Amino acid sequence: MQVPIKRAIERVPGGMMVVPLLIGALMATFVPGTPHFFGSFTGALFSGALTILAVFYVCMGATIDIRTTPYILKKGGTLLIVKIGVAAILGVIFGHILGIEPVSGGFFAGISTLAIVAAMNDTNGGLYMALMGQYGESRDVGAYSLMTLESGPFLTMVTLGVAGLSAFPWQALVGAILPLVAGIIIGNLDREMRAFLARAIPVMIPFFAFALGSGLNLSKVWQSGLLGLGLGVAVVVVTAIPLFLADRVIGGNGVAGVAAASAAGNAAAVPAIVASANHAYAPAAAHATVLVAAAVIVTTVLVPFVTAFVAKRVGAHGEASESRRPAVEAEPHRL
Repeated sequence: MQVPIKRAIERVPGGMMVVPLLIGALMATFVPGTPHFFGSFTGALFSGALTILAVFYVCMGATIDIRTTPYILKKGGTLLIVKIGVAAILGVIFGHILGIEPVSGGFFAGISTLAIVAAMNDTNGGLYMALMGQYGESRDVGAYSLMTLESGPFLTMVTLGVAGLSAFPWQALVGAILPLVAGIIIGNLDREMRAFLARAIPVMIPFFAFALGSGLNLSKVWQSGLLGLGLGVAVVVVTAIPLFLADRVIGGNGVAGVAAASAAGNAAAVPAIVASANHAYAPAAAHATVLVAAAVIVTTVLVPFVTAFVAKRVGAHGEASESRRPAVEAEPHRL
């Protein structure tokens, strides 16, 4: 007898990230003593998020091919710069308004500059490539190989520093990007290692998601659902417009820009990593994790509809197919 666990999880938008995160949060809320009671390897599953993420970023870096074509550099580079640029501008604005601490009361309780920047900074690569496969061209799919550089906490730390908030020591900044760089070097030196490491990416997602969720108490974040909904809508609206315009400026039809207006599932891991590098962000990290996870779900649902609408308006007809796609092995690692 077979139980379709994987299929059931994948029916939920961003399910491989969201479902384990929720399970961990439920256990932290109702049976918080579980990791201490069992200890050993069982306890390590509840507390090993950063270790798993370190390996995750090495594997993800290995999928980045530095020998990209000029078109991919132009398309992917433009979307990358615009996406992180929008996050940086919002980081400066909300950094001056909110500072480091999350909002302590009222409807917006839990929202923070950290949550906003983490949600805006990263693109859902799997969703982007799927949409480009339907509405774009093969080379538009390949543009994501460069956009993968958004991944991880490095750019979020830089943005928070630029916003004039609490600075990070250079060791923390370098340490945040070293695993990704190590993966890039390994993957570009040996294609077989690239393929080997790429296969591990989707496997690690539910495990670090569960560990992140085990640090959340749902009784303290009961409002995050509505706030997460609003944050997700904001990600789509605020980033889709400049991404659409930028894509048009470089000669595209705007569809690729809209397809990139999403939040990546692994962005939910960024607040915890930032807090581990600078404890001043610890009060905001738990709420930010839930908010970003909710934003992932919202953007995963909204972006396909918006992309389809824009593609219809501009008359885009997808030319990419599975047989013609470039070998972009980073495809499975985003939600």
